[in-house]
Formats: sequence, structure tokens, C-alpha cells
Amino acid sequence: MFTRKLILTTLICNLCLTAASAAPAIAADEISFEMTAPVTESDNGEFTVTLKGHDLRDLFAYEVNLGIDVSHVEVVKATTAMNGFSVPPILKNNELTFAHTKVGKASGENGDVDLGTLTFKAKKPGTTTINWTSIKVIDANLVSKSFPLNSSIRFIKIFGDLADHWAKSDIMLMVDKKVVEGMDDDHFAPDMNVTRAQFATLLAKALDLKEDTVKNPFADVSPGAWFESSVKKAYAAGLINGVADDAFKPEQPITREDMTAMLLRAKAHATGIHMDDMTVNESLTFSDESAINVWAKKAVALAVESGLMNGRTELEFAPQEYASRAESVVVLKRLLAALN
Repeated sequence: MFTRKLILTTLICNLCLTAASAAPAIAADEISFEMTAPVTESDNGEFTVTLKGHDLRDLFAYEVNLGIDVSHVEVVKATTAMNGFSVPPILKNNELTFAHTKVGKASGENGDVDLGTLTFKAKKPGTTTINWTSIKVIDANLVSKSFPLNSSIRFIKIFGDLADHWAKSDIMLMVDKKVVEGMDDDHFAPDMNVTRAQFATLLAKALDLKEDTVKNPFADVSPGAWFESSVKKAYAAGLINGVADDAFKPEQPITREDMTAMLLRAKAHATGIHMDDMTVNESLTFSDESAINVWAKKAVALAVESGLMNGRTELEFAPQEYASRAESVVVLKRLLAALN
């Protein structure tokens, strides 16, 4: 692989071929640069950025430096419409270097110039940022000038099944917070039912609950199960109850009233204010209020009044219907926003 020293040596050697031809020096006080992108959201993860220079004079060669997170994104290709020779992009310590020079006795570029287009591919769903940190420009007289830059573009790779979903922005926000994950890198399954174990796990992650020595009381939460640790944490923090003294039913879809009760217990744990001490100022007005179990009515009233939960419709809360993965993420996002 080429080293940075070799890149610059190559550029200078090419420039030496034209050193005898006179050219005006770079007008550094007038030059500006910009980075643009046609799209910043994609379900296939590919993004392109175009690097442009304005009011350039006799641009014969350049070296651009971009900051990227190599754990999130990879470089697919880099191209330029300028004639000459390009050094393929080099990655080192999350810095990408791309260099290009004209060759022979060609004239330098003047005015507004498209320096190059780079294509990236996100490795996984979420947000990544491309930062244009600096550029070195060189004219045909080997006069160089370096410009520190502070230009950035944020890209979001979304799950393929979220493109037109009502909860897309909230889900992707929680993905970036590393609270939620997809079923795989292409599917989130937002309308799939969320289980009691899954929601307990979401709460444990969101509140960063710690391990506790409390004994697991649930016979159906087996040692080594993927949800064992999260259920134990949530139980120790007082966020969950079982459906019986020794049964949690971890794989059972969670009802909206169960989810609401867990949500309010999580709020109580985070704020240090017991739910019994929270005051309800407005009564419920849903037509299906009678379907809400007595033990859940205060939690539902508090959640609706505080904006943590809405009804399935303006008239119905749907307490006994199952909550979806999208709903669970949205209410969790609202909880974290309220706590902050």
C-alpha cells in the first residue's frame, strides 16, 4: 500500500514536469470548499459525497483528508473528472486520504471545480458522519497551500422495512443510542409483537441497570437464557412482576397495559419517586377504560397524562391488545427524553 510520503513524492514528481511553465499563484484568500451529498438516508447503506472548490486558480494537484469511523463505514470508490493520476484512497486511524495530480504540461484548473466524488457504504444500520478536515492544493509552480476545514455530513442507514414507517425516526434514534437492535441488518420488524422479556431487556438497557444478587424467582427464566440477566436486573429494580409468583412468561407478547405499568415503574425507579406518590390530575376518557385492569389504571392515567403513552386511537387505549416493537421503542424514547 502506498504511504503518505509516497503520495506526495508522486505528486511532486509529476508537478516537476510542468515547473518550467509559468502560472499564477493560488489566491488563498478567495478559495472556498464545500462537501455535498444527493441523499443522506438509504436502506442499502450506500452514500456519495462530492467535494468542490470555488474560485480556484491554477489547481494542478490536491490531497484531501476526511475523517470517518471505519467501524461504521467503508470506502467503495473515489473518482474525479480531472485529468491526470489519482492515488487510491488510503485509510489510517479513521482518516481517509485521497490525492490527485495532473501530469505533463497540462494547465491547472480555474474557477469552480468538482474535485472528486467518493462513495461509502455503511456496515450496519445507524448514523455515521463524514468529516472533511483539510485539503492541500498545489499549483503548477509547486506552490502549495493547506486549508483546515470543518465540513461534515451525517448519513443514516435505515432498516429496509422502516422506509415509510411512522416510527422510523424514533427507532433509528434509539439504534444510535445502542438501546435497540434489528432482527438483522436489513429488518427491524416494527409491527411484530414485542415480548415481555424483550421489553424488560429494553428497559434494562435504557436505564443501564446493574447486576444484582437478588435471586431469580421465576421458574420459566432459565439459567443461560438470553434474557436471564435483563429480567433479573428489571426484577431487582422493581420494574417487573410475574404473571404468577414463580412465572414471568418471558416469551409471551406484552399487552399495552403491561407495557405501560413497566414503563411507569421504570420512571419511578429512575426518578426515585414511587408511583404511589405520583398524582393523577386528569381522568381517563377512553371508551374502553373498563377493559383496563384495576391494578394498571393509575399507570395508564399517569402515562397518558405525561405523554409517555397515547391511545391506539383517539377513543381507545386498547389495553389488552399486544404492543408492537415500534410502540415499545417509541415509548422508551419518550421516557428517556422525559428523564433528561
